[in-house]
Amino acid sequence: MPSSSTTIISKCTVRPDQKSRIKPLRLSVSDLPMLSCQYIQKGVLLTAPPFSITHFVSLLRQSLSVALSHFPALAGRFSTDSDGHISILCNDTGVDFIHAKATFLSVNSLLSPIDVPDSFKEFFAFDRTISYTGHVRPLAAVQVTELADGVFVGCTVNHAVTDGTSFWHFFNTFAEITKGAKKISKVPDFSRDTVFDSPAVLKFPAGGPAVTFSGAVPLRERIFHFSREAILRMKFRANKGILKSDYYKSVNNEIIGKQSNDSWKTVNGEITSLFETLLKTNANRTDEISSFQSLCAQLWRSVTRARKLESGKTTTFRMAVNCRHRLEPRLSPYYFGNLIQSIPTVASVGELLSHDLGWGAERLHKNVVAHDNETVRRGVADWESNPRLFPLGNFDGASITMGSSPRFPMYDNDFGWGRPLAVRSGRANKFDGKISAFPGREGNGSVDLEVVLAPETMAGLENDLEFMEYVS
Repeated sequence: MPSSSTTIISKCTVRPDQKSRIKPLRLSVSDLPMLSCQYIQKGVLLTAPPFSITHFVSLLRQSLSVALSHFPALAGRFSTDSDGHISILCNDTGVDFIHAKATFLSVNSLLSPIDVPDSFKEFFAFDRTISYTGHVRPLAAVQVTELADGVFVGCTVNHAVTDGTSFWHFFNTFAEITKGAKKISKVPDFSRDTVFDSPAVLKFPAGGPAVTFSGAVPLRERIFHFSREAILRMKFRANKGILKSDYYKSVNNEIIGKQSNDSWKTVNGEITSLFETLLKTNANRTDEISSFQSLCAQLWRSVTRARKLESGKTTTFRMAVNCRHRLEPRLSPYYFGNLIQSIPTVASVGELLSHDLGWGAERLHKNVVAHDNETVRRGVADWESNPRLFPLGNFDGASITMGSSPRFPMYDNDFGWGRPLAVRSGRANKFDGKISAFPGREGNGSVDLEVVLAPETMAGLENDLEFMEYVS
């Protein structure tokens, strides 16, 4: 990998092409804790456009201006009133737009290494910037980086303004407009009349908050790909304790009979169909563990084992959940802002590793199912009684934090000549145990996990046969 740095060719401010009519948006109970988090950095790797890069850069600037008219909050700034309430002023101040060049890099040189190359970190603006600085800095930025045989479009957004749902809503709309849409397909909802809108005030030290994790420790970052078939196998294993026992035994015997050389990697489409049939038979069960919960449980087990922790130590798997559909009445899926809460599941290392996959998966499942309207509202009330920042990090060396979601439409970003080759992120909010879930490029239920771990833990995970058996 060449060592040359990405070169900034130009930088400008892009403003909405129409004046905003949105009143100030007070930061909610879900927005405020993110003020100590770094800006979200996500982007897409594309093949080279079928026209000049100069034309593409100009096209992106124009479409970004139109997109900001639909998402005026991103073109504003934070303002704190005399009572301490922080709001987004939708004042059309604008966002940063950057054209960069890294033509010493090819698409293959970025995708072929086992670990995610550090080059991706240069494809985003506002590196290591915490969200509180949105008082004086733009709330968003777009950087297009020209490669030898492709382009990378990176988007950076203040985390106190958007969660993953809102981020990808904006990104999808940006791509949709660039492709030529005259009318956007999903209109954002800027209403603030929800239980998350609170008069509670979060107080900060002089100069604002600091990031809650260390950015100076060595880390490795790798993408692990899981096919639909591999995830079905995990789901099958996790659910075997609750599936109809007689049918499970018959299907399990048939699967064993069809294996070749005792290797799951030779499982064919016929066996995958058997998994699907069994799981569909039990699809109406409220106690069924989902595919993603099964994958999370496997990761939890394997990372915990790789860390070589004492059996009596407590390990935590923390998962962010979207609350839009959990509230009663439900909120719009296009609500713009943060509407997430964190669900921690805890177990002793000994308990987690001495039981089968289903044991940990069932605990994750029960916590997610239990996070209903009443639980969401209790979480809001608890925060209001003690306003605080979200403590992002791995403070005890035994935690895993799962972010993002394989349900996000990350590959629904056609800028005019096809779907992305890959989705990647920047340096933001990464620490030992930070995991992000992406959909696999082929879709159909496949998943990519962006795994960030201490180097020795990553090496242990790569040698964990139970985990690597499922990795493509």
